[in-house]
Amino acid sequence: MTNSETQPTVLAVDDEPDLAELYGVYLESAYDVRIATGGEAALAEMDADVDVVLLDRRMPDMSGHEVLAAIRDAGYDARIAMLTAVEPDVDIVEMPFDDYKTKPVTKADLLALVEVLLYRAEFDDHSQEFFALASKKAALEAAGTTDSEEYRELVERLEGVRERVDETLDHLSARDAFVEVPGSVP
Repeated sequence: MTNSETQPTVLAVDDEPDLAELYGVYLESAYDVRIATGGEAALAEMDADVDVVLLDRRMPDMSGHEVLAAIRDAGYDARIAMLTAVEPDVDIVEMPFDDYKTKPVTKADLLALVEVLLYRAEFDDHSQEFFALASKKAALEAAGTTDSEEYRELVERLEGVRERVDETLDHLSARDAFVEVPGSVP
């Protein structure tokens, strides 16, 4: 059996080759890692086997937003985290990603991010939407971008999704609903 048959696949996309390679080094012990140093290269590496995409926002050939849209338009179901030096603004509200992290990130941060995204992939659609919206809300709050109509609408959407998630949780046992993320990654 090859590595890719036994381990989840992570696509790390950053136009800084050294940084993309560093992400690969951080993740290679636990995941099958693919590296892309631009948007076109990311789309060439993308397929149904990719479980998680770590995506830079600012790249010269295609923006992270364009790559994100292309991945979603192609119907891929990978969990996607924007991993970028760009401080979030209200433009992220409608972007279909699962998490948003501002660089720099440590090895422990990166491993934890991938682990959480893989764990969330097992959730139902409402729960995945809840966590994606909560991530956007937290990113905007960390950037101090909360005084806008977009932020207020995001909070309202989050509350609506929270109600649907609560209904789902009512149907689960307490043990299933509050299970912890499985063990740490080496």
